[in-house]
Amino acid sequence: MATNNAAPAKLAVLIFPGFEPLDVFGPVEIFQTLSTKQLLTLSWISASTLPALDPVSSLIPDDVTLSGKKHTVAVTVVPTHTLAAPPDDIDVLLVPGGLGVWSRGTEPAVDYLRATFPKLKYVLSVCNGAELLARARVLDGRRATTNKALWTRVTTTHAAGGIRWEKMPRWVADGNVWTSGGVSAGTDMALGWVAHVWDEELARKIANVVEYEWRNDPNFDVFAYVW
Repeated sequence: MATNNAAPAKLAVLIFPGFEPLDVFGPVEIFQTLSTKQLLTLSWISASTLPALDPVSSLIPDDVTLSGKKHTVAVTVVPTHTLAAPPDDIDVLLVPGGLGVWSRGTEPAVDYLRATFPKLKYVLSVCNGAELLARARVLDGRRATTNKALWTRVTTTHAAGGIRWEKMPRWVADGNVWTSGGVSAGTDMALGWVAHVWDEELARKIANVVEYEWRNDPNFDVFAYVW
């Protein structure tokens, strides 16, 4: 395994009401396993409007309108930080998607992304988490992808800013901004990111440890055809 002394070590996840669980826990599984080989820390930043470290639920907020029924099953995460007092030294920020991105309550998260991005080594978005990056103008002038089932809603809303939306990739790396397709694509991207920062051998070892069949071609996503 190659040693990368400049590799990022301080990771964080931005969570908000209505986040998509696998967008979060797929990549976090990869980070957790990576931490047996590399010294890492992980913070959980709440983008909830609640000022305290209250649990953040994946239940869709009431102000998000849907054509179908809302979930009755959800998970909750107890954050380690809030937007009012976020960690000030993170290297990598994971931004999940979920129908909660369209809640009015995510505006503070967009402001945080806009202010924090210049300090980061990497920002990684999963699914329609790219919606938050686009609103923060992080994707301006860059290649990006997003959830294929929600493709039209995200890309037509953010057709300006010179964003070059690409539907075929499983994930896209444009400099230090990484975006991935829907839900499970975040796990593939996380492994691709490990291969990029360290090496592919380590990424494959991690995939084998968690018994995950890594779709390691970033340029092909079958769900571009399914949807």
